[in-house]
Amino acid sequence: MAHTPPADPAPAIITPPDAPRHLNRKVLGWGAGALALIVGAAAWFFADRAPAISYTIAPVTRGDVTTTITASGTVNPVVTIQVGTYVSGTIIDLPCDYNTRVAKGQLCAKIDPAPYQIIVDENQAQLATARAQLVKDQANAVYTAISNQRAALLWKQDSTSHDAADAAFNADRQARALVSLDAAQVTEKAATLKASQINLNYTNIISPVDGTVVSRNVTAGQTVAASLATPTLFLIAKDLTQMQVDANVSESDIAGATQNAAARFTVDAFPGRTFAGHVAQVRQAPVSVQNVITYDVVIAAANPAMLLKPGMTATARIATATAHGVLRVPSAALRFVPTAAKRPTDHAASLVWVIRDAKPVAIPVVVGLNDDSFAQIRSGALKAGDQVIVAQSASDAPSTGAPSHALRL
Repeated sequence: MAHTPPADPAPAIITPPDAPRHLNRKVLGWGAGALALIVGAAAWFFADRAPAISYTIAPVTRGDVTTTITASGTVNPVVTIQVGTYVSGTIIDLPCDYNTRVAKGQLCAKIDPAPYQIIVDENQAQLATARAQLVKDQANAVYTAISNQRAALLWKQDSTSHDAADAAFNADRQARALVSLDAAQVTEKAATLKASQINLNYTNIISPVDGTVVSRNVTAGQTVAASLATPTLFLIAKDLTQMQVDANVSESDIAGATQNAAARFTVDAFPGRTFAGHVAQVRQAPVSVQNVITYDVVIAAANPAMLLKPGMTATARIATATAHGVLRVPSAALRFVPTAAKRPTDHAASLVWVIRDAKPVAIPVVVGLNDDSFAQIRSGALKAGDQVIVAQSASDAPSTGAPSHALRL
């Protein structure tokens, strides 16, 4: 009986136990918790290191507050003389130059006098002729007067004709009239000579005042023509130690410019220096340039050091009102509002902010004059020495150039 080998047993199916599935869920839970812990730690780390807010503070002080109007203008001498010529000709001498100090009556230029000297000589000759003619006709008048008297006597004695007496009378009257005519011609020739002498004198260009030559418009050898208009040869400033600024004030600001008001101005040549002056004159004539109306306000200023030059451009500030010795805060304090604070809604007055218990606190105030640097405080819970906030910064370092110091909270 044959032996039949036993059949291979069927492969067993192995099912993973439950323990590994529970382990996977625990690992996932631990990872999620760790991730949340890391996120929370990072949030705490960065939140703890957020930049602190720095406030720039400034003290409340007592001082002057002055409101001003601003205008631009030109520096000019107070008195400037234009020296010209009444006659035409060639400049043959020029003793004066730029910056020459001149005295009244000093020769500054000379025009060739030869043509005018000739005219003077001719007029002198004509005057001499007229005078000689007058002497001649006066002698003739004496003769005709005697003849007339003789003829009249003979006529009374019936020793001459009526016609002869009339002729003598007529000759006497004509001789007298001729003397009067000669006298008038002498006066005329004398006037003509005087005019030509004046023209001759005008060839000497002299300074009419004591001063300084600030401009010379001719050179030696140049021909000047005065036929149509008087050419200007020199500009002479009478006194350069006294200057003025001809400032152009707009029509919207002219009401604030008053006589004798204090003024200060700067020029580009001395940017760090301020010159003092006062309003000497507010001129009424309007100046219209492209439909823009301005008025000329004259600011007088002393110039003892001769720093100011004619023609310099000046920027002037004219005082309109001044409060002396008043409580004041920097103007920036009125414009400041902390980003982390809210403006009170129950106050319509101006506000300044101070630090109270490490927090910015708004203080209502009533403001008077404000000159853009300081503002007058008329009333409010402020006193001299209090510190007001004028700016803030989120960086650790305070901003440079602040008018006061920074306070970090």
